[in-house]
Amino acid sequence: MAESKKLKGVDVDTRSVHSEYSTNQHADDFGSDHTESTRTTSLQPQRLFTGASSSEHEHIAPFSASFTDRNLAVARMIYLRVLIGGTIAITVAMFSIFSIYWGALWKSPAHSLHGWIVDFDGSTIGNVVSQGVSASSSPKGITWEVVPPSAFPGGSSEIAAKLVDEKAWVAVVINSGVTDALNSAVRSADASYNGSTAVTVFGVEARNENAFRLIIRPTVQSVLESVSERFAQQQAQELASSLIVQAILSNAPQIITRPIGYTITNIRPFDIPVATAITFVGLIYLTILSFFIVMMGVSAREMSGLERHLTTGSLIRVRIASTFIAYFFLSLFYSCLSVGFQVDFDRRFGRAGFVIFWMLSYVAMLALGLALEAMVTLLTARGIPFFLLLWIITNVSVCFFPIEIQPRIYHYGYGTPFYNVNRAIRTILFSTKDNLGLNFGVLLAWVVISCITLPLFQWFMRRKHMSEINRSSEPDEKVRDD
Repeated sequence: MAESKKLKGVDVDTRSVHSEYSTNQHADDFGSDHTESTRTTSLQPQRLFTGASSSEHEHIAPFSASFTDRNLAVARMIYLRVLIGGTIAITVAMFSIFSIYWGALWKSPAHSLHGWIVDFDGSTIGNVVSQGVSASSSPKGITWEVVPPSAFPGGSSEIAAKLVDEKAWVAVVINSGVTDALNSAVRSADASYNGSTAVTVFGVEARNENAFRLIIRPTVQSVLESVSERFAQQQAQELASSLIVQAILSNAPQIITRPIGYTITNIRPFDIPVATAITFVGLIYLTILSFFIVMMGVSAREMSGLERHLTTGSLIRVRIASTFIAYFFLSLFYSCLSVGFQVDFDRRFGRAGFVIFWMLSYVAMLALGLALEAMVTLLTARGIPFFLLLWIITNVSVCFFPIEIQPRIYHYGYGTPFYNVNRAIRTILFSTKDNLGLNFGVLLAWVVISCITLPLFQWFMRRKHMSEINRSSEPDEKVRDD
């Protein structure tokens, strides 16, 4: 009663005001039950409409003011401060985070890919092609190595197998006996002579279709076309004074115009167009889906009051278990989406291919989503979008081009979830080099890290919130003592 007399003209006593203030102050952190929500309702609407204290603009009716109303000066200042501050924060994030992806493409290729030259001919054409291709080595293109044919007793088929095993990115093979075949065609003016059988280029497009289409194939075509033109000029000069030149021009002009050609053999073609959605853009979608589950979990815990009522250990178990269960079914539906668009998962592992892809998607969602689940504990719903942006950009930057040709700083990509999911999917769909054990291992390592950091972050934040509650309860105790 004494305290109420001192606050003459005020509708509530000190303890009531403090109780409502404390409830509002901590509602976002711990949730609130039905009674607390009812108790704070009287304060919240006025603050939403005025942006200031509940007694400052009581005369402003809801939905009645314009933005420039002088009575909304405080609310307008808060609005502009939040909007401008947020825009500045996004701008800083744009320059600092987007630069990671821009940098990955800016000077690519910053390093070279490894290529082989194998001369099974051992004569004129073999020497010409070997020297011409070797001379084209570039530190920012393809660096060529002449490999003796004795290294491949199995011939061209063994070279192809080595490329699938990622011993090199491309191989230029001068086939056996091509010089003898050309000389024989010259002597007989053989109209059936086909210069394109002289050289075979082996490549694996499915290993990285962007590198194959933008670097390997254009480079090889340019080099071999140049070698072919020079050799054709030399051949024409040698045959110009020959008595059989007329017969050659009449019956087999290709012997002079194009004595050397080449054939590109794509050992593992990237022949499933929709696979692009799975190996690159789909990984971004997978991360966003994981993010949705994280945010729905945050909302569910706040709306239900579990964030406040559960013990720290129980809350941690609920968060981890909910994530594992949700991602299990979500990854199944994600995998079924690809089946609906007739993606063939049976090429490498038969019918087990779909199950492997499902488990890969599941572990990938856990690796990506649990990291977000852990970080949202520290950053809250306001800060987690910035981490999501960083998480996506750092992952996607190492998936477009091979890491081998990117600046050294991007070698962190070997340990990222995107890179390992990308590699595993190519094994399942295109039968590229099988590193599934390593790929799953890296993803599971991310899951374990998040399962360790999430409890630590939750324990830290719970201690922080408990300290705030204890500090806010001290004035109540003093009032009761008075």
